[in-house]
Amino acid sequence: MRVVLSGATGLIGRALGSRLAAKGHTCVALSRDPARARSRLPWAASVGGWVAAAGPPRSADLAGCGAVVHLAGEPVAGRWTRRKRRALRESRVLGTRHLVQCLGALSWSDRPALLVAASAMGYYGDRGEEVLDEGSGPGGDFLAELCRAWEAEAQAAAALGVRVVRLRLGLVLDSGGGALGAMLRPFRLGLGGPLGSGRQWWSWIHHEDLLAVCERALEGALPEVVNAVAPGAVRQAEFASTLGRVLGRPAFLPVPAAALRVVLGGFACELLSSRRLRPRALEEAGLRFAHPALEGALRDLFAVGGKRTRGAPPGPRSP
Repeated sequence: MRVVLSGATGLIGRALGSRLAAKGHTCVALSRDPARARSRLPWAASVGGWVAAAGPPRSADLAGCGAVVHLAGEPVAGRWTRRKRRALRESRVLGTRHLVQCLGALSWSDRPALLVAASAMGYYGDRGEEVLDEGSGPGGDFLAELCRAWEAEAQAAAALGVRVVRLRLGLVLDSGGGALGAMLRPFRLGLGGPLGSGRQWWSWIHHEDLLAVCERALEGALPEVVNAVAPGAVRQAEFASTLGRVLGRPAFLPVPAAALRVVLGGFACELLSSRRLRPRALEEAGLRFAHPALEGALRDLFAVGGKRTRGAPPGPRSP
């Protein structure tokens, strides 16, 4: 299959493209910096330039592909200034709108059959102890409203005859970067610990399991909305203590919620919100996770010289 990946130079995009190419798929990357992308993505059959918020990608880059995996978006981490919030909205909502406009400009025969679009568990807002499956309603905070608008733009492709699968991503565990990479320095210095009360639920997924979820979506084996999380959600204090144990470092220094809000502004709510997701759609699809429990997932990531080789098997298995 010919697969187009936006956000191809990100952590997920790089690993997914490499995995798909190794299995014989032809992968086309979309990137805001094509020259840099060509040097970093040896698996890419071609690289198209696209600044998501500026306008649609070139029709020639998408014409004739079987599927599009849309991962592009401004990173959520960082202080949520007015400029940051605008960049988050433009890259996700406007960027997805532009992508769907490009799909609409293609002829029926050139249009892909499938759009796999990233979303986030932020869709649900701060929900305390509630167990959230794909049928749970959205929250009302900034990120929840952003995710709802983001998903609505992706779902608009359905009117074009394109099947849409929306992946609500949990915290993606990858020792090569992302949120976990940002946590490592304080933990390795012995300064890790609970954030706020530590009682908030964190839903997460090992990057290998997420790649396999993406593959299953491309195979047409998943429904329209998927909580892309492992079944083992944990309280944040347990996450901190487990990461400290795996790294062999103490993890008992709490970070007060007020201090997080001063330093991070609105982004602090992402660390303090409680989202206890259940991957019901994946369970019903018969997916067995290679890394269903947090400690095993973290030990796998740090098993070889502190960093596991990305994209290495195994991933989740079908029965």
